[in-house]
Amino acid sequence: MAWQLGLKYHENRPSPSIILSWSTTLTRSHILTFGFILIVGISVLAFTLGAAFEKPNIAKQPEKSSVEAGEMLYAENCASCHGVQLEGEPNWRSPKDDGSLPAPPHDRTGHTWHHGDALLFNYTKFGGKAALEASGVTNFNSGMPSFADLLSDQEIWDILAFIKSTWPERMRETQRGRTLGEQMEDGT
Repeated sequence: MAWQLGLKYHENRPSPSIILSWSTTLTRSHILTFGFILIVGISVLAFTLGAAFEKPNIAKQPEKSSVEAGEMLYAENCASCHGVQLEGEPNWRSPKDDGSLPAPPHDRTGHTWHHGDALLFNYTKFGGKAALEASGVTNFNSGMPSFADLLSDQEIWDILAFIKSTWPERMRETQRGRTLGEQMEDGT
């Protein structure tokens, strides 16, 4: 196979046209090489386009989360509202004067285990109001602040791992099912 580069002059054009052509003598080796390059190029293009249009994975507890680190982080960042023993504030189901609800318990008496990982993570990272608005719930006065500027994503996951570790297996299994449901809704 030989590439040929040439100039061709036309009567009606002031400058020559550049012609790039190849001869029709192709060996099996040339065909296989061209096919390989074509397949690699298409694969790279498909991967690139797929990544550009891929939906982000919904939040899910990483396997490398540390219950021990989460326990310390919980004591430093969460216990002041949610209780040292994860017991929450008194009367957590009754709105305060400003319309917000007191901090709920994260132990077995609360409802934290009723929610999937994505909601728990987003609620902690972005705060209650923003997380609920992202889910379509508006005009809800949540007292849960955002921890995006105080805790890394891994630290949030560690806290959630600690909280989950205090639940009986039946509640952890229910919560895993909620997480799976979130993923199915999102298509991931």
